[in-house]
Amino acid sequence: MATPGGGAELDRRDWIAGLEKGLSIIEVFDAEHPRLTATQVAARCGMTRTAARRHLLTLAHMGYMDTDGKLYWLAPRILRLGQAYLESARLPRAVQPYLQRVTAGTGETAFAAVLARDEVVYIARSGTHRHFNTGYMLGSRVQAHLTAAGLAILGAMGSAFSDPWLQRQILRPFTSHSVIDKDVLRQSIAHTRERGWAISEQQLEVNFRGIAVPLYDHNDALLGALSVTMPMNNESTEVAVKRILPVLQDTARAMRPML
Repeated sequence: MATPGGGAELDRRDWIAGLEKGLSIIEVFDAEHPRLTATQVAARCGMTRTAARRHLLTLAHMGYMDTDGKLYWLAPRILRLGQAYLESARLPRAVQPYLQRVTAGTGETAFAAVLARDEVVYIARSGTHRHFNTGYMLGSRVQAHLTAAGLAILGAMGSAFSDPWLQRQILRPFTSHSVIDKDVLRQSIAHTRERGWAISEQQLEVNFRGIAVPLYDHNDALLGALSVTMPMNNESTEVAVKRILPVLQDTARAMRPML
């Protein structure tokens, strides 16, 4: 079984430190840190201020960064990187018709997600007009244990992968329902592995529920997860699972020979 998001093995002779540092600088900008000084970037990336400033100025020259001379922030051109993946990778294009099938069968927003190291990344989505704003945007990155898709992937990977993954996580609550006890989370992942599907309720946002199944290709390699995210409203867990899970499972089986 493949290891999603693990990164390829690299001979030391082929490693380009400058490229790694440039990409690490791009990754330090997020919702909590939208604008940073060169000194702040240096501290977050573990490099000198001089080196950070040179990388930032180079990225600004290439159009990937904007600056007022003191603060730096990502420029719209950075979207080209993510769009290039969505347009060139086979998986987002292959799953799209099947996401429409899930939405037609459930009336809910459907997603395909993959694991990228410690986070789940949503690479495709479909939705109804009724819940058009429900769930995640394309490219959204979320710590894996907070989502049904992430739990489905971690469960399918097995304890040899999920236990070390869990060990290195720093768990913080996003809602009053968020699980931050690693022993409880380890049991949840094991339970997901045993039954072959995952459910997540109010872990990232109050009154929202996710249900997911792992997604495999025709060679039994784990690719990611197929999921639905929806408002909980007054629907019980049992009713939601009965309504959503068979559609996800049937769709994942139908996709398998095509991936």
